[in-house]
Amino acid sequence: MFDSILDFLQPVNCAEISNDTGYKEGQIGKSIDTYEEEFPNLDEADIVLVGCGEQRGAALLHQSTAPTSVRSEFYNLYQWHSDVKLADAGDVKIGKTVNDTYAALKMVVHELISANKTVVILGGSNDLALSQYHAFADDKNAIDAVGVDALIDINLESPFRADNFLMELLTLEPNYMRHYNHIGFQSYYVHPRMLETMDKLRFDCFRVGTVKEHMEEMEPVIRNCSFMAFDISAIAAAFAPANHLTPNGLNGEEACTLMQYAGMSPNLQSVGLYNYRPERDVESLTAKQLSQMLWYFIDGFSRNKREAKLDERESFNEFHTMFSDVDTVFLQSKKTGRWWMQMPDKEFIACSYKDYLIASNNDYPERWLRAQERP
Repeated sequence: MFDSILDFLQPVNCAEISNDTGYKEGQIGKSIDTYEEEFPNLDEADIVLVGCGEQRGAALLHQSTAPTSVRSEFYNLYQWHSDVKLADAGDVKIGKTVNDTYAALKMVVHELISANKTVVILGGSNDLALSQYHAFADDKNAIDAVGVDALIDINLESPFRADNFLMELLTLEPNYMRHYNHIGFQSYYVHPRMLETMDKLRFDCFRVGTVKEHMEEMEPVIRNCSFMAFDISAIAAAFAPANHLTPNGLNGEEACTLMQYAGMSPNLQSVGLYNYRPERDVESLTAKQLSQMLWYFIDGFSRNKREAKLDERESFNEFHTMFSDVDTVFLQSKKTGRWWMQMPDKEFIACSYKDYLIASNNDYPERWLRAQERP
């Protein structure tokens, strides 16, 4: 079934990631099905890891060892979620040109998500998010996406794709990006006119202070999305020493919470962890941070498995609400406490308890208005 992607992948060198004594019973390295000598049987896998050390888009000519560094920490963690099957499909082969690598990664991600696998990409530079996008765009499916980054990478004056890839992702024609959310930008690094442009495009941007103060509001933002691109620059240097951009940002627990939200999303099919440069790390602390973020992603995935379908109404508290001239319905899951809001077309979108309170006070929730503004 997965023969079409074998030519684009190479095995993991397990000697580089395993400790001298081997893995203990219960550790992820003991149970994950890894492409070492034989390609793993992915039929039963829920989440598939794929490494891609390409970083020429950031003007770095050598292949990143980030996938190996993250694996070496991740495999040593204990697997608490027996209901989630993990596999590691190895590393995408680096192409002659950066576009060759983009194409290979896109092919691999497309085939895996088409087989209903959730893909975690261990990057590489953040421009690899283009491959995540094209894995969906090739099927001409309109999608929502989320980026977590201290910067908004639309620097058209830079010759490096990692600095301006968002412009291509958001404006390429034909474009299938229905909505884009940017989480964790730091205002002093972003020109005010850039935010004005994003707002005119009806894309939502959340500054890092807002995210930290209202973390729970990010859950419905992420729940609506098909893919996430997480740049380690969003994490404060104290928690991710390989981040040399800024001392400020998300702390380690907040980064883990966002990844847990991503795992809980029934819509999210791929997540990329980008811009980790092991040569800048201190005591492998950033690799440990990323591995723990990945652990929380699996935790969220396990929680979502227990979530009811929206048409199983007996599993939800149902609230009929009138605000202004709108008659709508809010649903709250009895299993996870998450909320959904019905739109005028009778479709439900992810929302929060705050949205319900605003509607109950006869006002329009901003999330409702923004959704209405989109085509």
